[in-house]
Amino acid sequence: MSDIWITSDLHFCHNRDFIYQPRGFDNVYQMNEIIVRNWNNLIYSDDDIYILGDIMLNDDVEGLKLLKSLKGNLHIIRGNHDSNNRWDLYNTCYNIVEVIDARFLNYKGYHLFLSHYPCITSNSDDNKPLKARVINMCGHSHTTDPFVDMDKGLIYHVELDAHENAPILLDYAIDDVRRYIERK
Repeated sequence: MSDIWITSDLHFCHNRDFIYQPRGFDNVYQMNEIIVRNWNNLIYSDDDIYILGDIMLNDDVEGLKLLKSLKGNLHIIRGNHDSNNRWDLYNTCYNIVEVIDARFLNYKGYHLFLSHYPCITSNSDDNKPLKARVINMCGHSHTTDPFVDMDKGLIYHVELDAHENAPILLDYAIDDVRRYIERK
């Protein structure tokens, strides 16, 4: 049985120290290599992975090569660095299932809104059970705290920065949200 994973903000080839240094890397080449290694050590070829935007910057040729080296069936949600040109490039990859703007996903009775940007999906429904609410899974902020926006709504950050430079199981993300709510 295949698994479903989620992540965002790979930023392959983004050669700026404010991206790779907070992630614990000395340079962008080390970052690219470790992200691919972490990914391919976790993911199987029949797994589905939702990448919530910002795949690559600067060197589209090398970025595309790295993207094609990732295991699994990739579902890409557009981020602010995913230009129309990159959108077209993503659609040439054999391992990419879809490239879309955002996605509602019903999973094991949970309602998820997958987007690059944090989105408020609740409407004074804090008293409802988690399965009756919509959880926003997002990236964009490069935060190390997946709960940084929980004071604004049911918003959980999945970017690599918050998850040790690796994708996380969707089940883990949902359990993490559930545990957070139970602690409150």
